[in-house]
Amino acid sequence: MASRTAPDSLRLVQDLVNTLDIETGEDALTDDGGLGAFLHDHGVPAGHGEETALGELQELREALREVCLAHTAGTAVPESAAGALDRLLAAAPLVLAVRPDGGAALRPAAGLGGAAYLTALVAAGIATAVADRTWTRLKACEAHDCRWVFYDKSPAGRSRWCTMAVCGSRAKMRTYRARRAESE
Repeated sequence: MASRTAPDSLRLVQDLVNTLDIETGEDALTDDGGLGAFLHDHGVPAGHGEETALGELQELREALREVCLAHTAGTAVPESAAGALDRLLAAAPLVLAVRPDGGAALRPAAGLGGAAYLTALVAAGIATAVADRTWTRLKACEAHDCRWVFYDKSPAGRSRWCTMAVCGSRAKMRTYRARRAESE
C-alpha cells in the first residue's frame, strides 16, 4: 500500500489530528508530558498559558478533523468547525517573510509561542496546500470508529478510508451483510 503520509505542508495538520485515536480514546496530548513533547517535536517555542493550550489544541484538532471529513464526503465544512477555525486562526497571526533567494513564505508572527505558534504553523501549511491544490486531499477516514486522517494519493482523489485492508474492508462487509439480510 502506498504511504498515506501528507506532504510537508500538511504533515503538521495530519500529526495534530491523529493525536487522538478515536477507536481506543487514547489522546497523545493528554498523556503525561504529551503536550510538551508534541510541541517540542514540531519545533514550537514554549509559550505562556500552557494550561489553556491543551484545550485550544484539542478544539483546533477536532475542527480540522471536521474539515478533513468534509473533504472525504465532498460536502461543506460544518459551521461550528468553520467558526472555531476562524476564531483560533485569528489569534495566531502570520507574516510574509521574504527569503534571501527572493522567494517568500508565511511564518508565525513574532512573539508567538505555544498553542498560538503551532496554530500559526498550521495556518501557514494550509495556505501552502491551498495554493498547490493539495489541501482537499487531506481526508479523514469515513469509518465512525476510526476518523484517522490520511493523505489521498489516489489518481481520482476519491479515497474514503485510511486503509482498504481494515476500514474499507469492514465497510464493504457491512454493506454486503445488509444487502444479504434485505434479500432474505
